[in-house]
Amino acid sequence: MKHFVSPYNQSIDLKFPEKITVYDTTLRDGEQTPGVCLQTPEKLKIARKLDELGLHQIEAGFPVVSKEENRSVKAIVRENLDAEILVLSRTKKEDIDMALDCDVDGIITFLGTSSLHLKHKLKFSQEDALNICMSSIEHAKDHDLFVAFSAEDATRTDLDFLKKIYNRAELYGADRVHIADTVGAISPQGMDYLVTELKNEINIEIALHCHNDFGMALSNCISGLLAGATAISTTVNGIGERAGNTSLEELVMTLLLIYGVDLEFNIKKFYELSQLVEELTNMKVPDNKPIVGRNVFRHESGIHVDAVLEEPLTYEPFVPELIGHQRQIVLGKHSGCRAVRAKLGEYGIDVSRDELCKIVEMVKEKREKGKYINDELFNDIVRSVRGPFNF
Repeated sequence: MKHFVSPYNQSIDLKFPEKITVYDTTLRDGEQTPGVCLQTPEKLKIARKLDELGLHQIEAGFPVVSKEENRSVKAIVRENLDAEILVLSRTKKEDIDMALDCDVDGIITFLGTSSLHLKHKLKFSQEDALNICMSSIEHAKDHDLFVAFSAEDATRTDLDFLKKIYNRAELYGADRVHIADTVGAISPQGMDYLVTELKNEINIEIALHCHNDFGMALSNCISGLLAGATAISTTVNGIGERAGNTSLEELVMTLLLIYGVDLEFNIKKFYELSQLVEELTNMKVPDNKPIVGRNVFRHESGIHVDAVLEEPLTYEPFVPELIGHQRQIVLGKHSGCRAVRAKLGEYGIDVSRDELCKIVEMVKEKREKGKYINDELFNDIVRSVRGPFNF
C-alpha cells in the first residue's frame, strides 16, 4: 500500500474504538437530496456495490414513503447481502410493522428532541416525546429487530433531556443510540464534549449521523470516535440533504491512511462506486472532491509533473490504484518538457530537443488562448511541428 503521511501524526497518542461500524445511508438520506429519485434497479446496483466494498450496515430506505420504496427495500433484502439491512422508521407502530413486513435486520427510529422540533414541528412536550419513543422501541424489540434510536437535532437538544431520553432508550432495549447533527451545527470540540458526557450516562453504543453544512462532518465524526462513539453514518460522495453527509470514502481513507485504522474494506471499489452513484443520481462529483474527485490525481504544473513522474508520492498522499483511480498528466500553460515528452511517450513518438521545445511552446500558447489540450489538438500540434505520422 503505497502512501506517505506526516510523521507528526505518529507522535500523537490517539485511541479509537476497537470496533467501528459504518452504516451507509446513500439509499435513504442520499436519495433525499433534492432532485434525486432512485428506482429499484438503481438501488440494487448501489446496494450490491456497497456490499462488495464490505459495508457493515446499509440503510436501504424509508419503506413507508411509497410503494416503490417498499419494493426497493424488499428487493435489497432478497439479495442476501453480507451487510445488515436497516431501514428508517418514524416512532409509529405502522412504520415498524412495515419494516417487519420487509424482513429487514433492524430499524433506525427517530424523533426530534430539540426545543425547536418539539415546539414548532411536533407540538409535543418532552414527556410526550419520551412516551412515544419508548413505545416504539418496545414494539420493535418485541419482534427481535436491531433497534437504533436517533434523536433528531440532538446537537441542539438540552443535554439533560438528551441524557434522559437515551437512558430511557437503553432501558427499553435499544441496541444503539444515534446523535443526529441534523444541520451540522456542532464543532469537533463540542462533539467530543457531547459524546464524553453521554458515555458517562449510558452503556450502549453511540452512533454519529453528521451533516456537512459547515464543512465539518468528517472532523466531527473523527472527534466523536476518539471520544468513544462506535458507529458512523455515511453517504457515497457525501451526498444528502443540503450540504450532504459525512463522505464514506473520505471517512474510510482518513481512518486508514491518516490514523492507521483499517476497517478492512475493499477500498479498490471506491472510485467505481463513486462513479456509479454519480451516474445514477445525476449528481456530478466536484473535480476537487477529496479522494474520488477527477483532479485528485491530475497534474499540470511542470514542477509537479517532473516530481510525480519520478516519485508519485511527492504530490500525491497515496497512489490512485489503491482506490481504483488512475493518474493523469494534463497539458496546459504550466506544462514543461517532461510532461510533454511523457505524453508523446504514450504514443511511442520520439522527437528532437528542438521539436520538443516547439511543441511545449505551442501547447502553452493554445491553452492561454482558451483551448483545452485534448488528444486531437495535441495531435495537430505535433503534426505541425514534425509532419505527418500515425498516432
